[in-house]
Amino acid sequence: VQLVESGGGLVQPGGSLRLSCAASGFTFSSYAMSWYRQAPGKERELVAAISTTGRTSNYKNSVKGRFTISRDNAKNTVYLQMNNLKPEDTAVYYCNGGGFWGQGTLVTVSS
Repeated sequence: VQLVESGGGLVQPGGSLRLSCAASGFTFSSYAMSWYRQAPGKERELVAAISTTGRTSNYKNSVKGRFTISRDNAKNTVYLQMNNLKPEDTAVYYCNGGGFWGQGTLVTVSS
C-alpha cells in the first residue's frame, strides 16, 4: 500500500497550491479519503474529507471557502486545491485513507 503526496512548496500569502495524493495497493474507490495537516509544535488535525463517490465532503472551519477536496477514482488520486493561503496554513499535509498514511508534503506560506 502506498499513498504518495505531491504539490507542496513555498507560496506567498494569498497564493494557491494543489496537492495530489496517488494511491496504490488497495481498492481506492472503496474508501473515504482525507487530508490532515500538522504544523510545527502542534497536533495533526483533519483538514478535509471526501466520500467514496466524491459527492460528500467536509472541511475544517478555518479552510471552508478556500480549500476544495476532490478525487478521481479512475486515477486513484485525491486532490486538495488550496486558495487564498495564509501563513497559518503552513504545515506538513498528509493524505489518509483505508487506515494508511502518506509521507506528507510541506506547505509553507510566507512572504
